[in-house]
Amino acid sequence: MRRRPFLRPTTPRATRSEPIVPMINVVFLLLIFFLMTAQITPPDPFPLELPSASSGDDPAPGQPLFLSQTGDIAFGPARGPEALTAAHTAGPIRLHADQRASGETLATLLRDLAALGATDITLVTLEAAP
Repeated sequence: MRRRPFLRPTTPRATRSEPIVPMINVVFLLLIFFLMTAQITPPDPFPLELPSASSGDDPAPGQPLFLSQTGDIAFGPARGPEALTAAHTAGPIRLHADQRASGETLATLLRDLAALGATDITLVTLEAAP
């Protein structure tokens, strides 16, 4: 007579889950990549309300020149007349002028930039709502 092998009761085995450590490593590497490649924009030196326009092109890259409602001028850490010289020597000028600034103040600023030899000035505007 043949003996039957001892049968063990079948217990459900725990399913092997995928290892999560490699996935966490990839997520951290992506996070570090995006943090290192992102450009962090410093805050505006004073509150601005940009004018709106119905259409336009993207402004040229570079540091912006700011004109406040009261006529204050800022370019990076420079303020006042030093900001005009610094902006002119930096290359193309992106002008962020407050829409509440007077036209006379804007015209004076543009005249001063032209006297320094600036030829490439872009006025940055917001796209108007349809």
